[in-house]
Amino acid sequence: MPEFAIIDAPSILGLRPSGVEYLPEALKAAGLLEVLDAHYLGRIQPLIPYSSERDSSTYLLNGNAIRAFSLELAESITEILSNRNRFIIVLGGDCSIIIGTLLALRRLGRYGLFFIDGHADFYQPEASVTGEVADMDLAIVSGRGPNILTNINGLKPLVKDEDIVVFGYRDAEQAANYGSQDVISTNMQVYDLSHVKELGIKNASSLAIKKLLENEVEGFWIHLDADVLDDSIMPAVDYRLEGGLSFSELSDLLRTINSSGRAVGMSITIFNPSLDLDRSIASKFVSSIVDGLLKTS
Repeated sequence: MPEFAIIDAPSILGLRPSGVEYLPEALKAAGLLEVLDAHYLGRIQPLIPYSSERDSSTYLLNGNAIRAFSLELAESITEILSNRNRFIIVLGGDCSIIIGTLLALRRLGRYGLFFIDGHADFYQPEASVTGEVADMDLAIVSGRGPNILTNINGLKPLVKDEDIVVFGYRDAEQAANYGSQDVISTNMQVYDLSHVKELGIKNASSLAIKKLLENEVEGFWIHLDADVLDDSIMPAVDYRLEGGLSFSELSDLLRTINSSGRAVGMSITIFNPSLDLDRSIASKFVSSIVDGLLKTS
């Protein structure tokens, strides 16, 4: 089993300062570092402060700031990846942090993405009500959107469609109503929540991994957004939706993914500790993640 390395990246540039910036402290207070016996490698802070002003040409919030943060995070991830026996866990922040992690991997070769999220995050900027990059991070890393974020270092796309698994989302109807582009129209592997429930979590994830590894990827990154969990057990998120996965299903999912031996790291995003006053949700969330990472399939 690889060593675990944890780095904090509590950027809210792709969302707003709602409380998700305290995710790292909450999960570490719930024992994530100790239980994984992980090396703590520090904190990456945004270089440019948050602004609520939407850019008139790109329709993005904080596009320049996210680009600068992504470059900074990519440098740190690249350095950590030089030790091939380390599994990196990046604690967000909002979902826009995957731009920096995938930029690091793109510099190194061809890597995939296993995207676990209650939302598809596939909006084009002009369809997003807010301009928050957390609405469109999957679109951006797959090369769709303004070049300021999609083509950093001339490496567009950061991950190819055929190397992406989209897993567990349940906002298709809502996104369509707002005019979002549809992730189903791509060459990505797409498993919405109903499809996952129909197949069963282990069968669906095994199938997804099998197809992903048929490509010539050197490995893949896991993105975990807390709102993939059922709203009844994970209300500590900013954009809530009915339904979702159970804690045990999340453990089973991570266990299946990691049994492949090809995941190089994982980002954890969107959990909002300010909505978890007694810290019980953080404790259950950490237990679910740890069970998935440490127990064999």
